[in-house]
Formats: sequence, structure tokens, C-alpha cells
Amino acid sequence: MPAARPDTGSLRADAAIVGGGLAGMVAAARACELGRSVVVLEAGPEGPYPCNVRYSGGVLHVAFCDIKSPPDVLLRAIAERTAGQADPAQAEAVARNAGRLVDWMRMQGVAFTHAAVGWQSHILAPSRAIAAGQDWRDRGPDVMLRTMADRIRERGGRILTGTRARSLIMREGRCAGVVASAPGGPLTIEAGAVILADGGFQANRELVGRHIAARPERLKQRGGGTGMGDGLRMAEEAGAEITRLDCFYGHLLCRDAMHNDNVWPYPELDALALAGLLVDASGERFFDEGLGGVALANALARHADPLSGWAVFDHAIWEGPGRSARIPANPTLETAGGTILRAASIAEIAGLAGISPVGLSQTVAAHNGALRSNDWSGLAPPRTIERHRPMPIATPPYMAIPVCAGITYTMGGIRVDGSSRVLRPDGRGIPGLYAAGSTTGGLEGGETAGYIGGLAKAGVQGLLAAEHIAAMQQGPAS
Repeated sequence: MPAARPDTGSLRADAAIVGGGLAGMVAAARACELGRSVVVLEAGPEGPYPCNVRYSGGVLHVAFCDIKSPPDVLLRAIAERTAGQADPAQAEAVARNAGRLVDWMRMQGVAFTHAAVGWQSHILAPSRAIAAGQDWRDRGPDVMLRTMADRIRERGGRILTGTRARSLIMREGRCAGVVASAPGGPLTIEAGAVILADGGFQANRELVGRHIAARPERLKQRGGGTGMGDGLRMAEEAGAEITRLDCFYGHLLCRDAMHNDNVWPYPELDALALAGLLVDASGERFFDEGLGGVALANALARHADPLSGWAVFDHAIWEGPGRSARIPANPTLETAGGTILRAASIAEIAGLAGISPVGLSQTVAAHNGALRSNDWSGLAPPRTIERHRPMPIATPPYMAIPVCAGITYTMGGIRVDGSSRVLRPDGRGIPGLYAAGSTTGGLEGGETAGYIGGLAKAGVQGLLAAEHIAAMQQGPAS
């Protein structure tokens, strides 16, 4: 049974953990296991509160490699996915501890399943149904969080829901706790260490508008929609270094997601644009489709009108890449009521979509011509083909789907070292302050919006933060 909780007043603990997602719950369970007294502060309500991991597919991978691959393999994959821009200490920490994270989670009672694709060798069980829309209750990520909560409570830890962290307690440059608003009023937690694990700032329109997209209201929250950037703000106030904040992890979704909950967070539509085209109302491309779906979602978010995008392709792409994802666009999008236009000619599909027929015809002709000649130098913007090979748009019916940018979590944030300690701009740590998960920055993002796997990153950073706190504190728990 959970320990009795105060609604106001004060508590004392070895570790106060802000956020009850994957990073926070792993950190709390591991700290309790190591004999530390723990309080978790979760702003969501009692029960299955919304958070990004619950909405996820539950796949633990590192840069689309099997998470149990050797560290040198994972390090190379991280470098490739991030164009060499990942922080070396964080990359090393993930590569060397990702496999151990899976083993530890199993020891806590977390179950995994797998798919045929190698990088999907560890999926939180039971896995999501092969269907569009909302399907997270009693699925692997939801069950995992409840399992972690059981371990925390069994070991004497406290989980305070409806409790939002507001400020850090700083004494002589050291973090000594956190002040929160609880259901009954203010609550102060005096703590030997604080772990910020409250997610990114994707649900904070002011911050998203300042750093990512001029029109944040035209992006679709693809996850829990709860990340308000509280940890980011508190860390910055405490003197932490903040990395660049201009990228996010997300995917292309059918634009109907803005009003139809049956078409998000799945299916994602990346594969259709990667094989075909992503255009706006002018019928022209505005980004290199070959850089991948996460980069395309970022580019669409930065567009003057993020709701002007269209994925344009043909029947062959629909029947090929359209069926390739684990939860494929074909047929799940149509089954869920998503908009799919079909026509016998490019001019006709342009007319149905409200796209410039001249612009789209020229774009498709240039695309097909580059494929025939294998010469992509004449395309503007350029298109790379090494990672995602385009296909001709030549087999009727021609097809188009209105798309929007689905934002899952922001990639920039608090700079941490390989033990998840929060760093100042001069590289020194802030004693007593740690951060884990998507509130941190420096590992993902960069010029190519490089994505290496949010669940693995969160879990490893939470695990290492707890272990470093236990090693630093030693002695009996508070």
C-alpha cells in the first residue's frame, strides 16, 4: 500500500523525482532498490495519468539497432543518426548501459515481446494492436509504469500524484530539494538530490513558438501533451547549461488528427512521403525527403503554414511502403476514417487537394526524371537517397493525403554528463541536481533532427542518475 501522504507541509527524502514517466519511474525504482528513500512528484491525476511513454509503441531500441547490440555497434549507430553531433559522454552512457537497462527491467517484472524487425527485438508487452488511434490502456508501456509503481511502493517509496514541482531549493550552489503545489496546498520536499524527469516542453505553446515553430497551435500533440518545460525552467534558474532547443521527435500524421482521435498517434505517414513527395499548396517540395520522417515533421512544423502539407504518391507506393510500418498506413488510415484522395492524373489529384496543378505536375516530372537518370543534382531542394530510396510516381491511381506535424517530445534541454548530473555552462556539475529523459539535451537533435530512441535514452539516464545518487550518498537512508 502507498505510504500516507501529506497535502501540505514538508517531507524529507534521499531523492525527489520530478515526473512519473519512464525516466522518473526507472530512477525511483532503482533508487529504492539501492536503499534510498524516494518521493516521486507527478502532476497527473491518480490512476493511469497521461504521459508520452503510455502513448508510445513501447519499442526499446538505440538508433534503430537491437538494444542488446555491442556498445561499439550502438555508438556507431548513434553517431550516424545524429551526424556526429551527439554529446560523447551521453552517447557512451547509452551505448554501454542500454542492454543492462533491459535486463534490469526484466528483473523488476517487466515483460517484453518482439517483432521480426531486428531493432524491434524488445517491445514492452503486451504490444499495441495493429490498429490506428488510441490503444494504450493495458498495453506494454502502461503495464510497465504500473509495475514500476508497485516496485517503488513495495520498497517504501512514495508517489504523489496531482503534485506539480514549482521551484528548486538551492543552498550555496547545491540543490537541496523542491517546492511543489499539491492538492491541499504548497509542499516542500527536502532532499539529498533531485532528479528532473518531467519530459520536454512540447505542450508549452509559448516555448514551442519561441524555439521550434512560429505557429505552434498548428502542430498536433502526438503524445501525452503534458510536457510544459517545468524542469527546463527550474534547471535554467539554478544555473544549468541549456542546449539548443529547436528540434523535436515526431512524425507526419494525417491532418485529420487535428479533429479525429482515431488517426493518431498511429499510423505515421512517413514512409509515403519518403518514397514519394512532401509538398505544400504550391505543389513544390520544401525539404529533402531522404533525411527521414522525423526531419520531415520538423521541416513541416517550421513551414509558414504547418497545415499546408501533402504527401503525394501513387498506387505502387501505397501497396509497398504504405504497408511497411508496424502499424501501416495501408489499410489502417482508411479504416480509421482518414482522408485519402485518389485520381487518374496528377492534374486531377492536384485539383482535389487544392494544390497548384502546374506546380505539382512540374514537381512530379522532376522527381520521375531524377529517378530515370539517377541524377538528383537538379532538384531544389536537393534530395538524398542513401537512407530512403524514392520510387516513381507513375502508377494510377495517384494519391494524396493531407498531413500535419505530430510532435511527441522536444529533443533539446538540460545539459547532463554521462551520470545524468546537471552541468553548468563551464562544465561543472550542480551538486545534488540530476536530469533524465526528454528534459535533457545534447544527445538527440542537431542539424538533422537526429533521433536515437526516447525510451532507451530515458531509461538509461534514469537508471544512472539513481545509481550515482546512491553511490554519492551511501550510508543509511533518510
